Amino acid sequence: MGNQQNHRSLVEKVNMYLDNELSQEAERELLKELKQNPMYHEVLSKEQSFREFIKSRVQRRTVSPSLIQSIKEKIRVSPS
Repeated sequence: MGNQQNHRSLVEKVNMYLDNELSQEAERELLKELKQNPMYHEVLSKEQSFREFIKSRVQRRTVSPSLIQSIKEKIRVSPS
């Protein structure tokens, strides 16, 4: 069970790294771990590949200008 928890923690760190959410120190520590352990580097590679797949293969629906305008109006009207 600890191994599964370690894997989840690694995946979380990798995601934070790819989202530029790690501090410089945490980023250095993660990169050091990735260099020392090929299996960790594989997790990073898989996540990068998955993100690239999503970006290149998933079509985003366009939003109509009227919907954008409606949202802007609701934001202006809503109480603070």
